[in-house]
Amino acid sequence: MKVISIFSLLLTLTACSKGIDNMPDKSKMMCADKPNCISTLETRADFNAEPFTLNNPESTIDSIAQIAQQIKGAKIAVIKKNYVRIEYTSTVFHFVDDLELRIEGNNLIVRSESRTGYSDFGVNRKRVEKLRSLLKEKGLISQ
Repeated sequence: MKVISIFSLLLTLTACSKGIDNMPDKSKMMCADKPNCISTLETRADFNAEPFTLNNPESTIDSIAQIAQQIKGAKIAVIKKNYVRIEYTSTVFHFVDDLELRIEGNNLIVRSESRTGYSDFGVNRKRVEKLRSLLKEKGLISQ
């Protein structure tokens, strides 16, 4: 019975972690009240990421997406003219987080959220700050 319970739990977790092709664009949405989301548009301290200001108005979402793909577990799910959604899958339980990036003028809107669970234990904030570091290193953003 114990083996069946464990198998059922693992099957459920795996089923929850599959990629979704038709997710709505949430890049401009505020985070819910669960501590598993971070956004540059948020005003609440626990959910806020500092703005990303592009150095070059000619920066493309393709060049930014290439850099974001350098972060472990990345897979581009959707890419459009000024928008990209990248899925990040965790190594152990295969949980999926969605990083959404949108260029508006000289601003890069950044939103990262876990699909499942209540807390992400700071994983999305770390990912956003890793992206900030990589974009600064490549000279694409100033802050």
